[in-house]
Amino acid sequence: MSRWLTEAVPRGRVAAFRTLVYLFVAADLVVFTPWVRDRVDVPGNLYQPLFVGRVLPLPTPTATLVSVIFWALLLLALLAATGRAHRLLGWTVFALYLEWMIIAMSYGKVDHDRFALLVALAVLPTAGRARHGDPTRTEAGGWALRVTQISVICTYFLAAWAKFRFGGLDWATGSVLAKAIIRRGTDLADLIAQVPHLLLVAQFGILAFELLSPLVFVLPERWRLAMVGFFYSFHLATIATITISFAPHLVAMTSFLPLEKVRPLVAMRRLLSRRSTPDQRGLDADPLADITTPARTRRGGHEPVPDPTAP
Repeated sequence: MSRWLTEAVPRGRVAAFRTLVYLFVAADLVVFTPWVRDRVDVPGNLYQPLFVGRVLPLPTPTATLVSVIFWALLLLALLAATGRAHRLLGWTVFALYLEWMIIAMSYGKVDHDRFALLVALAVLPTAGRARHGDPTRTEAGGWALRVTQISVICTYFLAAWAKFRFGGLDWATGSVLAKAIIRRGTDLADLIAQVPHLLLVAQFGILAFELLSPLVFVLPERWRLAMVGFFYSFHLATIATITISFAPHLVAMTSFLPLEKVRPLVAMRRLLSRRSTPDQRGLDADPLADITTPARTRRGGHEPVPDPTAP
């Protein structure tokens, strides 16, 4: 079991995952959860902190506190994405983002798509140094990725458990998806809803998919990647039909992927170098050679040298 938990992975994969996670944290502040800054306009008596917020305990958010967290987290997340000072910056980003999420989720709604991302932020500081493209394998980095993978699958499996716990089989046989389509469905969802019994089949399929998701750990690598691809396609369909985004979860799920093979900066440098470097033949050849060189020389022959004593 310990060997499975600490299965070594290339350091380049850890570096790529680290950069992706911290860049998403920065993007999350300005794209996905900028509304958290509006929470300070809500009366303080409506702030009902989550359990972790009560245990620590954390102060009731104020305008100053939220602004400090926002700007500090934005700057430090961008710095952490470089991979430098991975422990200091990593732990700091995790603490600030945890507080950001506690503020966001302490007003009545808790999004479960943040769980795996928070776990990733908690374990990345332990992954050790890692550079992009480094093929050297690391068990510490493997452990960090494996724990993140487990949290991703727990998000699915525990979601199915919650459905059974609070809704029972009525969740699968009821009108859950129909209500979601009425509230926030797209034109594509309206077309799907017209197919008889398709929504009920989809609800049973969602339960089966979530309950069987742990099988991803026992599949061969090729089939494991195919199953992860199915996970992504499921979320793509969710966005396309009922406009629910699981962006933080999708970022954490990249822990399953061979990210070390995707190096956008290297690809960009190669593309730019190809565009900026002229044809090598054009650099070495005389541009007037085809005009001034006799035909025999251009065909590989030699022009005879004239005898200066000849008449």
